[in-house]
Amino acid sequence: MASKTAPATPPVLGLHHAAYRCRDAEETRHFYEDILGLPLVHVVTADHVSTGKSTPFAHVFFELADGSCIAFFDLGDNVAAEPSPNTPAWSITSRSRYRRWRRSTRLKTRLQSHGIEVAGITDHEFVNSIYFFDPNGVRLEFTTQVVGDDAIEATRATPMAR
Repeated sequence: MASKTAPATPPVLGLHHAAYRCRDAEETRHFYEDILGLPLVHVVTADHVSTGKSTPFAHVFFELADGSCIAFFDLGDNVAAEPSPNTPAWSITSRSRYRRWRRSTRLKTRLQSHGIEVAGITDHEFVNSIYFFDPNGVRLEFTTQVVGDDAIEATRATPMAR
């Protein structure tokens, strides 16, 4: 009798992009490219979505420093996705604790200068976080690591209680 074991799961090498719906691709481009400084690296336009339904759309991709992207679909109907209670966490990094704190402070000031309400800087002991919403209602958390990589690695070795 042949074994009914499932084939081994291939390794997940990374996340290419997370995609969200947006109300207006240009408004979203302005926020992510002009305010946050993420380069617009790819735009897809088509007349049919992946289900085959006839719906013209634009799909825009903004690159993060690690090469992954955050992406948005504009279906041309001026409708944004319902705001999510989930908070994606992105990391902004630098070398020293002081420089890390200053980078979080500069980003907070930059966002506020564009009329974006920011909560934090919140000290979570291993990262400092600021929280804000993009123009589509997507809640974002930007974090800056404030401990050494050895401290982060030590927590990886600690299993979570179940």
